[in-house]
Amino acid sequence: MDVTVARPGELTGADLSAWRAMQSADPALQNPFLSPEFARAAGRVRPSARVGVLRDGGHRPVGYFPFERRPLGLGTPIATGLCDCQGLIHAPGTRWDAAELLSGCGLRLWEFDHLTTGQTPFTGGEVRRAGSPVVDLSDGYEAYRDLLRARSKGFLRGLRGKERRLERRAGELRFVFDERDPEPLEALMRWKSAQYRERSRVDQFARPWVADLVRELHTTRAAGCTGLLSVLYAGGRPVAGHFGPCSRQVLCCWFPAYDAEFATCSPGMLLHLRMAEEAAARGIGHYDLGKGAERYKDDLKTGELPLLEGRVSSGTPSAALRRFQADAAHGLRRAVAGNTVLRGMALRTMAGAGRPLAGLARLRG
Repeated sequence: MDVTVARPGELTGADLSAWRAMQSADPALQNPFLSPEFARAAGRVRPSARVGVLRDGGHRPVGYFPFERRPLGLGTPIATGLCDCQGLIHAPGTRWDAAELLSGCGLRLWEFDHLTTGQTPFTGGEVRRAGSPVVDLSDGYEAYRDLLRARSKGFLRGLRGKERRLERRAGELRFVFDERDPEPLEALMRWKSAQYRERSRVDQFARPWVADLVRELHTTRAAGCTGLLSVLYAGGRPVAGHFGPCSRQVLCCWFPAYDAEFATCSPGMLLHLRMAEEAAARGIGHYDLGKGAERYKDDLKTGELPLLEGRVSSGTPSAALRRFQADAAHGLRRAVAGNTVLRGMALRTMAGAGRPLAGLARLRG
């Protein structure tokens, strides 16, 4: 099997068509984070973004592997810290060797934290199981609403009361599932930045490339990946918003936020339910809430999608050295993340430098 490496923007039209066909053939690959559109958007803002292209003996493409190349042969997922579904996009029945793939991409080690199912060759190294809370909408919104009502009789009733309170305070509510106006997107990023700082987390939008990627995706319109901005307005004013990638099958929760002035009215939860209702009406089967333990995800989820975290190496002596170096770096990050004083110092330092500490950057909230 032949492996070549290209920048996402260098892929040909034939490559993009082959990639999309592979996604369509496997439900586990139909996440928008695995789309060529997401890779190309990331490539425009991340100079380290690459795609490994696998070809068979007949030189036909049978796999695409998006990643980022770090110093000393370390590989990470494309759009590191923000990509919520990872793996090799491959043709049905394709067999590959992880060490051979990494060597062909010039990598000694590849780390992942959202590995999708069906990626067995990547699971021979250190692997931990994880899950991503999800709302199953395959039976329609009414079935989902009935499930919420059966689980907690007061949940929806309480939200209806908050909805009426929000209308009394701010005016008539209006929901836009696919808002094209960029102004509410800028407001959403300001709200999210304030939320990060309030929770002592890394402000993702302090990194220019993150905001640039969001703006790039907002103009992306494709079956496999559309940058979807959903907004809840009250009296003509945005009070909650969400931005994330969406495919025909999967809507991904990525950057939700709301105007803190209306926090007691739960505008974020009201927005999530409206998004779920409209997604179901459009035939979207899953609303992936994203990995992480948060109250609103527990309240909304119907189950969890399996994910894997871990690393895999090329199996060479230099890969073992790179693994040792990575372990030392991870140990340092864990020590910083677990110490309030050190964490605060690191966050302030990284925010000032405009580049957050890698391990802490994943704590998006």
